[in-house]
Amino acid sequence: MNAQSAKFAIGQVVRHRVYPFRGVIFDVDPTFQNTEEYWLSIPENIRPHKDQPFYHLLAENDESSYVAYVSEQNLLPDDTDQPVGHPQAAMLFESFRAGQYKLRPRISH
Repeated sequence: MNAQSAKFAIGQVVRHRVYPFRGVIFDVDPTFQNTEEYWLSIPENIRPHKDQPFYHLLAENDESSYVAYVSEQNLLPDDTDQPVGHPQAAMLFESFRAGQYKLRPRISH
């Protein structure tokens, strides 16, 4: 499986299937790329398989903003058409329209 087969796109707002949080995708790994310690910290009854895309999210819930790493099987499209309130969103994205953020141009030399 590769990143081109990912179901969700960078800049898309999604929500978690089990836990009450939502976020905007800022990166995608084609398969699980975190540590074994992280993998084992996921409750076994909801632990996803590693051979699927995993998404890096600027996430938020009712209490805080944070970065989350979530399997594709545990994400759903967010249908609120509302932006994410994560304070780092403005650093990575330049605009928000119809549930989708547009990435800022990369600066390189």
